[in-house]
Amino acid sequence: MNTKEINVLNEIAKEIETLPGHLGFYYKNLVTGVEYGIREEEIYGAASVIKFPLFLHILAQCHRGNLSLDDRIVTTDEDKVPSCGALNMFTGSVETDIRTLCRLMICLSDNTATNRLIKHCGIPEIEKGFIEMGLEKTRIRRLLFDSEATAKGIFNAISNKELGLLFEKLYRGEFINEEVSDYALEVLCEQQIGHKLGGKLGEDVAIAHKTGEDSNLSNDLGIVYAKNPFVICFTGHRTDVYRWEDLMRRAAYDLYMAQE
Repeated sequence: MNTKEINVLNEIAKEIETLPGHLGFYYKNLVTGVEYGIREEEIYGAASVIKFPLFLHILAQCHRGNLSLDDRIVTTDEDKVPSCGALNMFTGSVETDIRTLCRLMICLSDNTATNRLIKHCGIPEIEKGFIEMGLEKTRIRRLLFDSEATAKGIFNAISNKELGLLFEKLYRGEFINEEVSDYALEVLCEQQIGHKLGGKLGEDVAIAHKTGEDSNLSNDLGIVYAKNPFVICFTGHRTDVYRWEDLMRRAAYDLYMAQE
C-alpha cells in the first residue's frame, strides 16, 4: 500500500469536513485497486456532468445501429441556449453531424449541442440507456436551461461512484469494446475546461474528464493519467466554490505526485 497516497486521501477528507455544503468525493487507483470515498454514493446535482453519460449513451446507440455519428442534424435559432459552447455564436441555422455535436458537448461543454442531442435521442430512451449502463442514481430528467423545469424543482442527477465506475470501464476497454472506450476517452481528454482537476497539474498531464458548474455548485469527474492512473470525482453543492475548486486542484496534483 502506498503510504503517500493514503496520507493524501486522509488530508483530503479532513479538508472536505471543513468546507460548507453537500460535498462528495470518490477515488480509485486503477492499478493497485485502492479505493476511497466520502458520501460517494449520494445523489448530487449534475450540471454539465450529465453530458458524460449522455455521450456514452449516444456511442452505445451508434454501436447498435440506431444512430450514426455521421447523421446530420440542423440546429435552429430556437434551439440555442446561453453560456458555454460555440453553436449559439453562429448566425442562423447550423447543420452538423452527431460526431461534431458530441465533441462540442464534451470538449466545449456546449449547452446548445447538448439540448439538440437530448431532443434527438429523447429523454425516455436516454433514461433506458442509462439503466442499461448500470446507472441507477444518475438520471436525466430535463433539458439544460429549462426554466419551467427549474421552477418545478426538476434537475438532472449524478452519483460519484456510479460515474467513477463508468470511467473505470472506459479505462479497461469494457464499455462496449476497446475501440469505443478508446474513442470516448480520446474525446474526454480534449475537454477545454481544465482549471479544476488540471489547474495545478498543467497541460502536460492527460485527464479524461467532464466538469459541471452552476450557482454555488462545482463538479469535476474523470481519470488522471499518472504513473498509476486513477479515477477522481468531486461533486459539490451549496458550497464555497473558490475553496472547493482549490481543493480539487491540489488533490489531483498531490495524488498524481504520490504515484511517482
